[in-house]
Amino acid sequence: MNKPLTLYTNPMSRGRIVRWMLEELNATYDTVIVQYGPEMKGPEYLAINPMGKVPAIKHGDIVVTECAAICAYLADAFPEAGLAPDLNDRGSYYRWLFFAAGPVEHAVTNKTLNVELTDRQQGMVGYGSLSRVQNALEHALQQSSFVAGDKFTAADVYVGSHVYWALKYARLESKPVFTDYVDRLGARKANRRAEELDGPTDM
Repeated sequence: MNKPLTLYTNPMSRGRIVRWMLEELNATYDTVIVQYGPEMKGPEYLAINPMGKVPAIKHGDIVVTECAAICAYLADAFPEAGLAPDLNDRGSYYRWLFFAAGPVEHAVTNKTLNVELTDRQQGMVGYGSLSRVQNALEHALQQSSFVAGDKFTAADVYVGSHVYWALKYARLESKPVFTDYVDRLGARKANRRAEELDGPTDM
């Protein structure tokens, strides 16, 4: 799709996920760094994302927010990159892409905030408990080299990013199945290019 593509991001944000995705596509794109505070909450950026958060992308006239949605959109918009399975083989791809957007994100966030749920509350939330989320991820990654099979996809960009950060901040147990997965993804040239472009992660 020969349309102008812009990434709105901040290096200290989930925008790093989308940067990696764009590098995997080998896409040509512009970058707009949006600063936290008044700029991110100002009218110009709120016209892009009313939530006042990064990342967002603009592709021609299309605006997409939310990292999982952006990864899925870009995989479809640039099919030549081969980052989405064939339509008839997308069950696991969609499952794990949105598992990370839901249960993983919520479980890890609550762990970070020291939110402890009662047994009854665990039955009310979508993720149940962090241990259940971890066990599900562990089982998936024991089955194949990548989360949706033996081929790297956009789901690995998103899931892998969550696993990396959860390990970095000790939100997941440092098991070989997780560390080996992160090491495989970290060795990808596009991942390394993205890291160089965004710079160090320590705040």
